[in-house]
Amino acid sequence: MASEQALNGGQSLSRVQRRRLFGALLLRSLASVVVLLGLYYFLPVQDLLGVPVWVSLLGALVVLVAVIVAQLRGISTSRYPGIYAVEALAVTVPFFLLMFASAYLVLAQDNAANFSTHQLTRTDSLYFVVTTFATVGFGDITATSQSARALVTAQMILDLVILGLGVQAYRGAVQVGRKRSAAGTRTETQTGTGTETGTGARPPSKDVPAEDKGPQT
Repeated sequence: MASEQALNGGQSLSRVQRRRLFGALLLRSLASVVVLLGLYYFLPVQDLLGVPVWVSLLGALVVLVAVIVAQLRGISTSRYPGIYAVEALAVTVPFFLLMFASAYLVLAQDNAANFSTHQLTRTDSLYFVVTTFATVGFGDITATSQSARALVTAQMILDLVILGLGVQAYRGAVQVGRKRSAAGTRTETQTGTGTETGTGARPPSKDVPAEDKGPQT
């Protein structure tokens, strides 16, 4: 916790703290990617053949938007927003890519003529969505039908949204979270200083009874 707070508050970190911090961040991010890939490869996507691909894709987009909104709230209210944002990206970007890879897979299984290679495997779909996202486009797999090309166009437009508005939204949430974290740290410091200042000797009470001078003569 101290090392994470230092990362967001500008304090100096020891080498051991940096290693622990980035090691834990790397492990959590890799775990998120592995879990999403496992779901992509083992979930029965063929069960969606009876559902129009645009309907299933729209449902997945609603889930993605809900995840992003929840992550933005979590980042802005987190005491350590920088770490939270990196982990959020490790979930959002793979989810987005695997969402379209699943849509391409369903479209290819529905009609083999939708793509140039006819039958796409899960790895083929993942390869195609990543090359489209990276704007490489080797040309070995291309969309041939109107519905497939419309789906690829939708992905390219959303790629710009994810890279543009999405990243900016995360950065804004990180800034808000850092301001709240800094304000909370200042409040704790002032509270601690006030407590230390008030630990001195207690002043004599005004209600101390007068000394007994004995009976008056």
